[in-house]
Amino acid sequence: MILKPILGWLWCLIHMAISLFELWSCLSNKLECYLISSGLLSKYQILHLERLKCLGVVLDSREAKNVMEVKQLLHWFSTAGIKYVVLYDTEGVIKESIEPGIEASRQDTSNFSDVCANTKSPHCSNGGMVIECLSGSEGKEGIAKAASLLYSASCKGCNSYTTNTCGYDKLDTVFTEADVASALRAVGSGGPEPDLLLVYGPVRCHLGFPSWRLRYTEIMHMGPLKSMKYSSIVKVLCQFAQKHQNYGT
Repeated sequence: MILKPILGWLWCLIHMAISLFELWSCLSNKLECYLISSGLLSKYQILHLERLKCLGVVLDSREAKNVMEVKQLLHWFSTAGIKYVVLYDTEGVIKESIEPGIEASRQDTSNFSDVCANTKSPHCSNGGMVIECLSGSEGKEGIAKAASLLYSASCKGCNSYTTNTCGYDKLDTVFTEADVASALRAVGSGGPEPDLLLVYGPVRCHLGFPSWRLRYTEIMHMGPLKSMKYSSIVKVLCQFAQKHQNYGT
């Protein structure tokens, strides 16, 4: 009789403590984003992007249909000074809606100045930015074509055997990581590996982004695309610049 209400009150206190902690985290994050946008935090004034050669972005296919938000995101990346961006969604929505207009956007850079003024960013850059669009089908087809190419190349070596039959008992080929990477480049599925991967959407996974391009990639979940902020991008880029990665021996 006495233990039951005590446990109930204890559960309420724990639930209230967790709720207050989440509220405090949300408010502190919003305040920090506001200070970053206002340029009041000195450590976010200068972005060190020496280690960030390629940025990957994974978008939920439903949110990727909002073309204006995706374009705004690309403008912010260019504003921050990022030179290579890989856009990915499972259904290929970005490839159908964004890719046809990329070339025209590259030729007209006049709107980048307006974006820099609106974001009040000290890191404005009008330099060219390479944009690569990927879909889920390309990843599956790419690895299948690469495997077929490696198999064909290995079967050609069967002529050196005494038997004319290319059986599994006669063929003992070991493919190295370099062989697989070369085959993927040969079938057009190669490319730079993103140093940082930003995931926009309700789930915390890369949604089928080609895994052979994520060997040493840092993955960050950014929340829904509709709540994206330039200040949150700056914050993530600064956090990535301060990380130390151990690649092993």
